[in-house]
Amino acid sequence: MTDNNVIHVDFGQGKGGERPPPKRILPTEPPPAEAEPTRARDPLGDLYTLDEAAALFALSPSRLRYWERSGFLTRSVQASGKRYYSFQDLIGLRAAKALLDEGVPLQSVRKSLDALQGTLPKVARPLCSLRILADGQTIVVRDDQGSSYEPATGQLRLDFEISALRDDVVRVLRNQGRASDFTLAYQSYLEGTRFDEDERTFDRAEAAYRRAIELDPALANAYTNLGNLMFRRGRPAEAESFYLRALQIDPEQPEAFYNLGFMLYDRGDLPASVLNFRRALRSDPSFADAHFNLAMALTELGERDDARAHWTTYLRLDPDSPWAEVARRHL
Repeated sequence: MTDNNVIHVDFGQGKGGERPPPKRILPTEPPPAEAEPTRARDPLGDLYTLDEAAALFALSPSRLRYWERSGFLTRSVQASGKRYYSFQDLIGLRAAKALLDEGVPLQSVRKSLDALQGTLPKVARPLCSLRILADGQTIVVRDDQGSSYEPATGQLRLDFEISALRDDVVRVLRNQGRASDFTLAYQSYLEGTRFDEDERTFDRAEAAYRRAIELDPALANAYTNLGNLMFRRGRPAEAESFYLRALQIDPEQPEAFYNLGFMLYDRGDLPASVLNFRRALRSDPSFADAHFNLAMALTELGERDDARAHWTTYLRLDPDSPWAEVARRHL
C-alpha cells in the first residue's frame, strides 16, 4: 500500500500513529487494463474468493461462511494471508448444492460426510473425489475401485459422478454465452475497482459501481466499495448507508463491518467501533487490519490486555506491513 493510502490519526496518550484505511473488496486477480479484452480464466488452475464462488453457483456468501465455520466445506488454499477456493473446492461446492437442491437437509448431508470420512479416512474431501448416488432413500457413495458405501440415510434422488461435476464447473466458469445482467454487473464492479483509488477517476468509479448495483441489486461488494468511495469523497452519511445496505444483503460481510467500525472510530464513538471490528473478526478471524484497528480502539478505551492480544495476532498475520512497527511499539 502506498503512502497516499495511509490515513493519519492520533491515538493513545496523544501520540501520532497510523492505521490501515477503509478496506476495498478486490477480485482475486487485478482486473485487466482498460484497453485489453477480458482474459479468460483457467478454471483448473485459478483460485477463487468466497464471493466469486457464491456468484458462480448462486449461493449466498453468508451460507458459504456458515459452511466454513461449521467445518462443512472450507477454502483449502491460503495465499498472502487470505483463503481461497481451489477448483477441487468448487467441485465440492457444486456437489453440495446439488444435494441440497434435491431436498436433502444440510444436517443429513453433513452426517453423511462425517460418517463417510470415518469409513474412508484416507479421503479427506469426499465431495471432491467420490461418486455420490442414491438407492431409494439411502445415499450411496462409490469409490474409484467400485466399492459402495452407505454412510447415512437421506432423501436424495440423484446420481452424479465427479467427472460430470468437473465438466459442469468448467462450463460455468467458461460460459461464453450472451452476458447476463449479473455478468455485466460484475464487469462494472471490476471497472469500479480500477478507478476508485485515484481522485482524478472517482467519478468514473462511482458511475461504475452505481451501474453494477442497478444491474444486480444484490451485489454486496459493490455497495461496500461505493461506501468507501463516498467516505473518501467526504460524504460519510452516504457511505454509512451503503455499508448498511451491503450488510442487509450479506449480513456477515467482514469488510462492511470493518468500514463501519473505521467510520465510528473517526467520529469518536469507540465502543461502537469496537463492536463492529469484533463483528468483522467473527466473520473473518484472519482479517489482519480489523485486529489492528480493534487494538487501537481498545487501547484508547484503556483495555490494554485485550488490545495486546489483537496487536499480537496482527503481527502474526501481517508482520511485514507498513503498520507492523506501530503494533510492535504497543507490545
